[in-house]
Amino acid sequence: MAWAWLILGGVFEVGFTTCLRQVDGFRNLWWSLGFLVSVILSMVLLEHASRSIALGTAYAVWSGIGALGTVIVGIAWYHEPASLPRLLLILGVVACIAGLKITGAR
Repeated sequence: MAWAWLILGGVFEVGFTTCLRQVDGFRNLWWSLGFLVSVILSMVLLEHASRSIALGTAYAVWSGIGALGTVIVGIAWYHEPASLPRLLLILGVVACIAGLKITGAR
């Protein structure tokens, strides 16, 4: 179950990075609230997961999910470049996350 909490925490990390782009100096109330709620949920879920998963592994997976998801959001919604080298590097992040999951005995 800890891995599910960790993945969900990574999804909320994508939420807070996406909201962060829209907060406009925290003048945009709804995006700012979305940012704060996402940060809190993401951190709580990371903390909960790290009780059962080694902290280094949990943090690497959490931040990798956040980075990967944020890049995907950037490409899909903000028209950021989707060049072959960038996509291959993203694939490398996914491979590292999978490797940590496979080798994480705890």
